[in-house]
This record gives sequence, structure tokens and C-alpha cells, in this order.
Amino acid sequence: MSRKNIHYGWVVILMGLLTTIAAHGFGRMAYTIILPAMKDGLKFDYTQLGLLGTGNFIGYLTMAIIGGFLAARFGTRIVITLALVFLGITLMLTGLAQSFGFALSMRFLTGLGNGAAYVPAMALGSAWFAMKRRGFATGIVSGGIGAGTLISGLLIPPILSAYGVEGWRNAWYILGGASLAIAAVVFALIRSRPDERGLLPVGVSEHDSPPEAPTGPKVSTLQWSAVYRKGSVWYLGLVYFFYGSSYIIYMTFFAAYLVKELGQTQAYAGGLWALVGALSTFCGVIWGAISDRLGRSRGAALAYLVLGLSYIVYALVQTPFGFYLSAVLFGLTAWSIPTIMAAAAGDFVGPRLAPAGLGFITLFFGIGQAVAPAFGGYLADLSGSFTLPFLVAGGISFVGMVASVFMKKPAA
Repeated sequence: MSRKNIHYGWVVILMGLLTTIAAHGFGRMAYTIILPAMKDGLKFDYTQLGLLGTGNFIGYLTMAIIGGFLAARFGTRIVITLALVFLGITLMLTGLAQSFGFALSMRFLTGLGNGAAYVPAMALGSAWFAMKRRGFATGIVSGGIGAGTLISGLLIPPILSAYGVEGWRNAWYILGGASLAIAAVVFALIRSRPDERGLLPVGVSEHDSPPEAPTGPKVSTLQWSAVYRKGSVWYLGLVYFFYGSSYIIYMTFFAAYLVKELGQTQAYAGGLWALVGALSTFCGVIWGAISDRLGRSRGAALAYLVLGLSYIVYALVQTPFGFYLSAVLFGLTAWSIPTIMAAAAGDFVGPRLAPAGLGFITLFFGIGQAVAPAFGGYLADLSGSFTLPFLVAGGISFVGMVASVFMKKPAA
């Protein structure tokens, strides 16, 4: 294939991939591996560690909805770049934490940068690709979460081992510096819309008449109201809520469960987490394509089923076989729901308003994941085990499966 035949949309999607590596992979998923070392270094209990997660997700929730609207208003390039710079700085500052209050503040601020970068990045597929290829493109972007998780799982344990009790601080410094480097690359290459380069979206020809091209100047407040007045968009938010309130319990306490409750080593937990990251790098593409073929409703229901099984296996089969089976099931499905929801948001509100639509339904997702870590940590402290929190996560996921069945198709 000659260079001129490669649509610039694929370059933009690659920048979206890099964005999610930093925003989600470093800004959020790395915390799972660093958490046990932070617990030892700062003498926190599990409720406090859960609250750190909650603080991060409150920040994410705050900027996820606002960031989506800002991207629709000012363009994804400037919003994503500034968010990544802010994220990198706050990650480095997290390494300076000496108290719970400071650590909580930094996790909250990191969440702000995460949400402001992630939501516009996940909406890039709606702007640059036709509906029939939107799920696949969005899946590539979401693959950055898995790639970032893989990098964190491989990189952080050696850092913790090399620097001892203070190793977790150096881990945050390195992740922050890497995020700043990614911000520079993304700024240089990403573009908000195809018309900025005189192009049509991938999969749309000059002979097609798309209902809405992602072009034009600025989005008005009146247009934004079209997002939150759609009942179908509210229902998408409800379905997304069940993902936010279930997966985050599993992810937050994944390593702590292995290391603190079951006596496994930090290296073992990091290796298993790296496996999750490696598998999940491709799960967005897989589930995006599945939802393109089967429909968003059936795709989401099937994904919720697999996710729920992964949580329950992790809780009840406390053997290496159970750990690996759970990791494989989760890894192959981890970012399925965000991918499907991002594509569905574009389906319902159109490519121009896709960042705003995704930001709005992320409000529901964010509420779930803001409350769940502290609740899961409380259940662990109360019961003396992580079995109950993981079982609760499985039950919530099955409720999400049922809700997905009743998702409606967007009007043609």
C-alpha cells in the first residue's frame, strides 16, 4: 500500500491510542500495581486506599462530561493536549505524597486530566469514521488502556524492587514523565476533524450523503441540549453505570487481593496484571467489531456476561488456575463496554456531538466508579476478605447484562 493511500484518520486513531495509554493506562490502571506499596509506605488501610480511588474517579467524572463538551466546542486537539500535560504533572506530584490528604488531592487532580483526555479520544472514531466502521476504530483507541496496563505491569514491579520502600514514588515520577512525552507527540499529529485536512471520514465517499458530517464551526448550547433531551441517551448512561460500578472493584483491589490476602508476591501480581493488559490491548477492537456486526445491545449483553464471570471466578476459585482464568476472561473483555458505549453515543447523536454525548453518558459511568472503590474497600475491611466485594461486582455486571438487552437501536 502506498503512503498516499493511508487515510489520515488512521494516524488520528493512533494518537487516540497513545492518549489512552497515558490517560487510562498510566493515570488509572497503574494505581492497581502501586497500591500495595503505597499502603506500606504511607500506612493506609483499605478504606483509605479505596477513597484514593474514589477521589480519582470523582475527578474523572467531573472532567469527563465537561471535557466532552469542551472538545465539541473547541476541538479535541487542544483539549486532549492540555489534559495530558496536566495529567503528567499531577502524576509526578503524587510521588511527593506524605499524607492522605495530599495523596487524595493528587489522585483527584489526576482524575481531572484523565477524564478530559480520555472522553474526547474515545470520540475520535465517531468524527473520523463512518458508522459501519466506528466500533472497530473506537476499539483501537481503547486498546491504549490495555497497552498502558501492560506497560505498567511490566515496568512498575522492577521499579518497586529496585528502590525499596520508596519505589512507589519513583514509579509515579516515571509515569508522569512518560505522559508529558506522549502529550508532545499527540499535539504534533492529532487533528480534531477530517475537514481540517480536507478529507471525508474513513468509509465515506464523495458520492455518499452522510446525515451529519463532523464539520462546521462551533457547537451551540442549543445543540448540546439535544444530547441530554434524548431518552435513549439517558438509557445508555444507565447501562454504562453498571460497568463503572462493577469493573472498578475488580481493578482497584486486584493486586491487593493477591498480595495481602492470598500471600502472592508483588512480581506475581504484576505479571498477572501484565497479562490482563496484554489481552485487553486487543479487546476493544474485538468487541467494537462484534458490536458493529451484532448490534450494540447484543454486544454489550455478551460482554457483561463474560465480565461478571471473571469477577466471580476470581472470588471463588482461589488457585492459580482461577487467577489466570479470571485474568484471561477479564483481559479479553475489559474495555468492551466503553468501546460499545462510545460507538453507541456517536450512533445516537451524530459525529459532531459525539464527544458531548459520550461525556454525558460518562456521568453515569463515573458515578458508579466513584462510589464503588470506597464501598468495596469498606466491604473488605468489614468482612476481612475481598471475596464479598468481587461477588458484588459480579452481580452488578449481570444486572448490566439484562439492561443491555433492552437497549434500542438509533433512528436511521
